[in-house]
Amino acid sequence: MKLAKALAGVAALMSTLNVMAADIPLYPTGPAEDAAFIRFVNGGTDQLQVIAQRGQPPLKLEASKPASLFFPVSASSTIKGTLASGQQRLALEVKAQPGEFATVFALPDGKKGLKQITVRDMPDDFNSLKASLGFFNLDGHCANATLRPAGRTADLFKNVAEGTLQRRSINPVKLSVQLVCANANAGPALDLGELKAGERYSVFALPSANGPKLLSATDSLSH
Repeated sequence: MKLAKALAGVAALMSTLNVMAADIPLYPTGPAEDAAFIRFVNGGTDQLQVIAQRGQPPLKLEASKPASLFFPVSASSTIKGTLASGQQRLALEVKAQPGEFATVFALPDGKKGLKQITVRDMPDDFNSLKASLGFFNLDGHCANATLRPAGRTADLFKNVAEGTLQRRSINPVKLSVQLVCANANAGPALDLGELKAGERYSVFALPSANGPKLLSATDSLSH
């Protein structure tokens, strides 16, 4: 029953994303059963451009709205392109398995200028009565990265390693979250607003010149 609900959730999200892809054509997609999904997150302060096929306009992500929507792609095929931020360029190469949701982060790199980190999520927690919240840690300087409701000591996620995520179902409530590094609050709390039942959300811990920062995104369009 749990698997059936998960597949139903993926099917609903796939339908929404196929409509989105008609408006923003990044990559060719294969048959529905072979689809995977990829989004991009700008982890820097300059505009990020995702340059895909020759002749297509790039996907542009501002630092103020850093996360793209998920786009359906041909599963198991290598997606290639270029990530561009300021004067920095980085060859993009990513592959996702059938049913997988891959998030590609473009992050500042002091040595090479720009680096790509891909974090993969295989949804299996669809629950129409709850919201799904994921916590992604992309800051290696945040020791024992933990996320908790602001003003409380109960942890939503604990000890999330760099380059990984944890996900859980939570009640659909109004929520603000606080990043905790080495058992100390890091940066201001982030207001996620009113979470909706059946929707999926992500919170990203990203590095910055002023220390770790939190950003959030909704994983799909509202139905």
